[in-house]
Formats: sequence, structure tokens, C-alpha cells
Amino acid sequence: MWILLQTWTWRAALCALLLRAAGGLNLCMSGSATSCEECLLIHPSCSWCSQEDFGGRTLTSRCDFLSNLERRGCGSIENPVSSASVLLNQPLSLEGSRSSYDLIQIRPQRVSLSLRPGDQTWFSLQVRQVEDYPVDLYYLMDLSLSMKDDLDTIRNLGTKLAHEMGKLTSNFRLGFGSFVDKNLSPFSYTAPKYQENPCNGYKLFPHCVPTFGFRHILSLTDEVDRFNQEVQKQMVSRNRDAPEGGFDAILQAAVCKEEIGWRKDAYHLLVFATDDVPHLALDGRLGGLVEPHDGRCHLDQGSEYSASTQMDYPSLALLGEKLAENNIFLIFAVTKRLYVIYKNFTALIPGTTVEILDQDSKNVIQLIINAYNNIRSKVELTVVDHPEDVSLSFSATCQDGKPLPGLRKCVDLKIGDTVSFNVSVEARSCPPRGTDHTFTIKPVGFKDRLEVALDYQCDCGCSQTAHANSSICSTVGTYHCGTCRCEPGYLGARCECQEGGGGGGSYLSACREAEGKQVCSGRGECSCNQCLCYESEFGKIYGEFCQCDDFSCARHKGVLCSGHGECHCGECKCHAGYVGDNCNCPTDTSSCLSDAGQTCSGRGLCVCGRCQCTEPGAFGETCQKCPTCPDACGTKRECIECRLFNSGRLADNSTCQRLCKDQIVTVETLDADVPGAVLCLFKTDTDCVMKFTYSEHVSGRSVLTALQEPECGGGGPDALTVLLAVVGSILLVGVVLLAVWKLVITVHDRREFARFQSARSRARYEMASNPLYKQPVSTHLVETDFSLLGKSYNGGMH
Repeated sequence: MWILLQTWTWRAALCALLLRAAGGLNLCMSGSATSCEECLLIHPSCSWCSQEDFGGRTLTSRCDFLSNLERRGCGSIENPVSSASVLLNQPLSLEGSRSSYDLIQIRPQRVSLSLRPGDQTWFSLQVRQVEDYPVDLYYLMDLSLSMKDDLDTIRNLGTKLAHEMGKLTSNFRLGFGSFVDKNLSPFSYTAPKYQENPCNGYKLFPHCVPTFGFRHILSLTDEVDRFNQEVQKQMVSRNRDAPEGGFDAILQAAVCKEEIGWRKDAYHLLVFATDDVPHLALDGRLGGLVEPHDGRCHLDQGSEYSASTQMDYPSLALLGEKLAENNIFLIFAVTKRLYVIYKNFTALIPGTTVEILDQDSKNVIQLIINAYNNIRSKVELTVVDHPEDVSLSFSATCQDGKPLPGLRKCVDLKIGDTVSFNVSVEARSCPPRGTDHTFTIKPVGFKDRLEVALDYQCDCGCSQTAHANSSICSTVGTYHCGTCRCEPGYLGARCECQEGGGGGGSYLSACREAEGKQVCSGRGECSCNQCLCYESEFGKIYGEFCQCDDFSCARHKGVLCSGHGECHCGECKCHAGYVGDNCNCPTDTSSCLSDAGQTCSGRGLCVCGRCQCTEPGAFGETCQKCPTCPDACGTKRECIECRLFNSGRLADNSTCQRLCKDQIVTVETLDADVPGAVLCLFKTDTDCVMKFTYSEHVSGRSVLTALQEPECGGGGPDALTVLLAVVGSILLVGVVLLAVWKLVITVHDRREFARFQSARSRARYEMASNPLYKQPVSTHLVETDFSLLGKSYNGGMH
């Protein structure tokens, strides 16, 4: 515990240090607290100086960090801190017994907390599941008609259950109760013929007992034979709708402690066995029941629930509250089809579990054993009467010894295991005086609890010694924690001044800069018609109306007036050589000159003593770097000439060394494909070609990579020779092309002639040798007059 308190004291001191360092802000002084109580509420790291003569006659801020007040010479400081003290811390019990009622499963048992708003404190607690702890088990059974076979099964439950539970505890008691539903329509049959026998006319089961809400049958007892006897006497009843009135029965079994017989020092197990869903709050309005359940016991002399037909069903919230209040573990023993529904109920009702019950309840004993082991295997904390103005956070340390922040539960425990929890407590505000400030932390289902008493540190100790009509306050005021609270009509740090005429606050007009403005600009107090300005850790506040200071001027990079001026009443007065609202612009342009003497290397403008490059691709303090600029190669060429060959315009050593500071690397073969490098060439005086690349290294330096020697060839060729060579080449190419054309034509003609000869030979064969071919012959018959022929012939002879 002491280690935890030391840790949080150290954290508070560290927090105060960080708050002071964060941008120079002192939130204690900036809060303008006028009393000790106001100062304490600003932040838990703020302290109040109650020393009478602290600060003399000036309005020195009494609210500040503790270290600041000590440094400023305050000898009486109010600085309450949150703390925790243990009032009762009895050791945990190892095991239970039949005769002992002093079993302790949680330590400590009482704790007192002193809380300052905003300041955290811690305390720890331990919980142990004691071995052989007494157990009270109340079996609450649904006796509607559908549970008839289940009733037959549990008639000898007591003996068997006592035998099995005897393996877990030597002190076991058993009780029994039953329920059906409200004897109202539409929940039950209400016609006269059903009053004595609701099963009247039901062929499958014609006889049953009248409908009832809840009936307490057997108080908790260790005589298990009585349980069997009472169960064997029971008969089922019948209701009309499917849901049952089981939640009415659970609440009565929880709050009727004397009738049921719950022991103070025992585990309280309530087994709820049913095969259907329950009615919930507001369902009772269907039967005309508008009165909410009052959460009280209503068992009559016959041990029956007398308010069944008078009040609505209880809500889940009321049910959970009463179960927790009476330390009862509720076990839902339901059929498989209802498992999901009741599992959802367990999330809304702390300390409940759900188990699947067979249709005839034959597994009920194993179900109870499993539920009991499940309950004993976990510890979960709950808070009772949690104050609204207090925040709690938990950290669990279970059996593995590792802290689990944010958890208030440990599972998979064995009986006898001890687990611990750290609880952080913080008050968010100060409650009204006279309020009861207590709350309780307890494990769910345990009777053991930790009671926590709260004491709020909202008042200063010096307030108890306040003096009315003190001579310090000119006998017309109350001296309170180093300051005076003047009676009406008086003012001043020591109530030494009296108000002027006019009243109504007109005496303050002399302390206002203008009508409607704050008195003393909100940064001082009006005392005797004049302003007394507050102190500030940032600097001095001054002026007739406290309207001026020396820390509210413009800043540059967090520095007031850029460090090149003085702050006067909110305005920077710049030193010589600087201009601007925050004095960040030097009038000297020498910082913009490049090594060559040019302003920004001719690639930019000088603004506030710094170059703003205008040439695309240019950069550097004086825009001297620009690999892609048109003049880049020309500028760097001069450095190559003077550095490598001691030639060129900059050959003078002093000039070359001053202007050419770039790194020059010489290589035998130049790689022109380097990313980001620019290839440059120039012709030397010897008609050779010098090559180099220009690039910017990641370090910010310019790098020139040049050949060791320029590339030089033979003398230049004669112009006539070149001309003749060109003409000759053209003629030669023409002749070659003509010869090729002639060759192509000749080859083509020969191929065509050969094709013609071949076709001609084939034609000759066809005419001479082909038997299918005959020369066509035309025959004409002509009649001849031979007399005319003879005459002609003879005549011709002559």
C-alpha cells in the first residue's frame, strides 16, 4: 500500500512538472483563484500560500505549483493530497467449519479514503474462496402441468443431492419451493369450474391442484429426508398461457430471508427449474395489474405469495438488485430450447449461471454440482452505492500473478486460491456538505464486503482559523487564508479604503479603461480607485488599467519578437536591422549573396534575409544549386577548368578555391546514366572534348564527376576530300543500284522466254502427234459448164 502511495505521489509531481513545461503555461496562476478553495479545484498540482505578508503590497498570486511557492519564499502552504488508510484488516480464513461464523474471505474489511478532486489514490484488496464453506440450496420448481415428469424424477432428490454435496462441503442445507403463475386471466383459467381443478376437462391429466403464484414448502434444513417427504406430497397445477410466473417466485425466495432460512455465513444457491419462459415486468398489465413490484416479502401464514394478484411481475433490474443484496447465486436449470433466452438473462443479472436441464430433470444433480463448481471457480467484484462523483477503476491479479488492467473478475480458480485487486479512486467534484459518502465493494454472492468511507479534501485547513473583524483587515473584514474578505462598503487588499458615493459599483469606474470593459482589464483588482495588477509567471503586467504586459507580443518559432526586439504593451519594438510584426525580418541582404557575389545566384529574391528561389529547379541557401538550369553546365565548367587543369577564367588559386567548393570526382570512364545527373560537354583550347556530370548528393553537397583527361582525336578532315568522298559514295551507290536493276530485269526476261519456249513445244506436239486432233477440211460441190470452159480455153490459146 505504501509503495502504491509513493508511486502516485511521484506521478503527481511529474504531472506538475510536465504542466509547467508545456508551452510555459502555469494553469494554477492562469485560473485567477481568489481563495484557497478555488485554487484547490483548479488542478490537484496547485497549492495555496496562506502566509500573511506573502508578496508585500502587490497582488502576488497565492495559487501556484508547490515548488514555485517554496522558491518564492512562502512558509505556509495548503496542499492536500489524496490518501488511503486501512481501518480493519483481519486475515483471510483458510477453511470453513460447522461451528464458526467468523469466516473471512475478503481483506481489508474497512478502508478510509481522503480524496482531493482530480487526484487519484489506490488501495488493494484480496479475496479467497474458503474451503469447506457452508452451503444453503433452495430448489425452486415449476409445477405447471408440463413439469409432471420432472416432479416424479426429483421425489428422492434430497438424499442423492446431499450425498453429492457432502463431497464438497460438510455443512449443507436444502429447501424447496414451487410456483405456477398469477391466478388471473389471461395467465390462468379463471372460470368457476376451474377454480378447484384447472385440469377439469383435460383428458390427458384430468386432476390437478388450484393455480398459485409462489408457495414456500420447506425451509432450509439439513434433514434431507424431509425434503423427499415434502416433494412426494406435491402435485402439479395448470396455467393458461405458455410463460410462467417464475420471477415472482425468485424475488420472494430472495427477500423472505427468515421464512426461507438463509444463513448469514453460507453460500446461497437458488436453483430455478422450469421448461418455459418467464413473465417480465409490464406483462401484469394484461391482467389489470398496474402497480410495480415493491421488492418486499409478501408470504402469508400459509407460506404463499399473497400479492400475486395485486402487483406486476418484477423487472430484471429489481431482481438483480435483490439477489445481490442477499448474496444469492441464481442457477437457471432450463431445457435446451430455452438456453439462449436465459443465457441472455445472465448478462443482465450479476451472479447468475444457466445449465441445460433434461426433459425429465434426470440430470438435475449433476447440473447443480456443475453450477456450484462454476460459481466457486470465479470471483467477480461489484460496487454497491457507487457515488456519482467518484470514478473507480480496477486491476485484477489472478492466479498467474499478472496484472490485468480494467478487469474486476478472475476465473478458472481452485477452491483456496487467493486473488487480489487494485482499485483506483478519483473524486471528480466536491459533493454538498452533509452528504453520506460511503460505498461497498463485495464479491458477487459473498456475504463478505469491504466498506469504504470517503472524506473529501475540498476545504483548506487555514479556513478553520478565519478571523472576523480582524485587525489585519482594518477591523472591517474577515482574514481568511492570507487574504481579506471585506464587508460591504470597504475595499482594498486590507479593506483600508471605503467606497465613494453613488453606490451601485460606481467606485469601480475609475478602474475601467472604458465603459463596458473589465475592471483592471481582468488582470488586476481595483483597490482604492486604482488598479493593482496581478503577477504573472510570463512577465510583467502594468499600465493604469493593467492593460499592458511584456509577454503578449507576436512570436516567431516560439520566441517573443523573434529575439530581435522588445515587447511593449502588446507590440514588438524591433532592434536595429530588423523589421516586421515579430521582428523576424533582417534588413541586411548579405546572407543572400552567393560566393560569386550575386544576390540569390541570380535565381531568386532576397526576402527577410533569406532567398526565395524563382528559377525552376533551383535550391540552396543562395539558390546556388540547380542541375537543370540552362547555365548549370557553364557555371560548373569553370570549376572543372580551374580545379583540374588550372585554366580558364578562375585559374587564380584564391578565386578558384573560394568559388569552387563542390566535390570533384575523376574517373576513367564516365557513366552518363546516373539518376539525377546532368551530362555536360565543352571543347577545350586544344580542340578536345571534356565531359562531366553534375548532380546533388543526399548530403546536400554538389558532386562533379569528370573524365581524368579530355577526349582527343586526329586532325580534322579536308573539306574537298569530304565532298569528293560524299559524291563518290553517291555515284557508287547509283551504279550498284543500276547493276542490280539490270540483273533483275535480265533474270526476269530469261525466265519469261523459257516459259514461252516450253509452251510452244507443247503446242507442236498437240498438232502433229495427237490422234485426237484433225485439221479441219471444208468440201464444196461446184457445177461446171464444160462448154464454157472449152471456149474459154480455146480462146485463150489464141
